[in-house]
Amino acid sequence: MSTSNANFKNKCVAQVNCIFCESMLCTRGMKAVLLADTEVELFSTDIPPNRTVDFVASCYSTESCKCKLRDIACLKCGNVVGYHVVAPCKPCLLSCNNGHFWMFNSEAVSTLNRLDATGLNLLLWGDLPELDDSENEESLNASEEECIR
Repeated sequence: MSTSNANFKNKCVAQVNCIFCESMLCTRGMKAVLLADTEVELFSTDIPPNRTVDFVASCYSTESCKCKLRDIACLKCGNVVGYHVVAPCKPCLLSCNNGHFWMFNSEAVSTLNRLDATGLNLLLWGDLPELDDSENEESLNASEEECIR
């Protein structure tokens, strides 16, 4: 899915940090809700956070849908901070979604909204460049000046 999708282009881009050790997990976070239960808020990203998290345990599914999920933990402290949607189910793919498959649990992370290049306005998803398949989180790290609380 394109980051310029009309439903999501006005959402703020956030830096996502581990609440347990304050380690930066990703710089392209988006506030989202769980598709299977819209009461559950979380954060998601469109780029695999390869250098900051790793898989723990094996795949599982929930009662609410048939997506295959796998928990991810912070590489610095080892605490579980979210999960990766390894294989989305058809109903979830067909619903209104942001195309992100890396999810961070709200109670396991803190966030900082990023600023645009001027340093005056919040950075919005619609202003981010399109990704190609070779990009990863490493090449997109935000400087401290681009983040605010």
